[in-house]
Amino acid sequence: MPPREARDAEAELGSTVRALRLAKGISQVDLAERANVSLGALKALEGGRGSTTKTLSKVLSALGEDGWVARIAPTAPEFNPLSLLDPRPTTRRARRRAPRRARRAEP
Repeated sequence: MPPREARDAEAELGSTVRALRLAKGISQVDLAERANVSLGALKALEGGRGSTTKTLSKVLSALGEDGWVARIAPTAPEFNPLSLLDPRPTTRRARRRAPRRARRAEP
């Protein structure tokens, strides 16, 4: 079972989705069909009983709220892996050769 804070967040998210649906005057059956999700998945989402991000995304898209997730999602800091490199130029080392063997004189 998820921690209490997660359950509270799921319930709040479900209430928000339900409020958006009701504000647009759409029934659960119609929204489930528009979003191409099962009625049970929509009821679970609205009831705060867990859902997949795919279901949430489909339902929000069907409600015309595509940008809703972007507004609540944290922004990831920009990361450039090249900034981790040492800025000093690298010099090529001379390759060490094995010493040459002396040739034997032929008899």
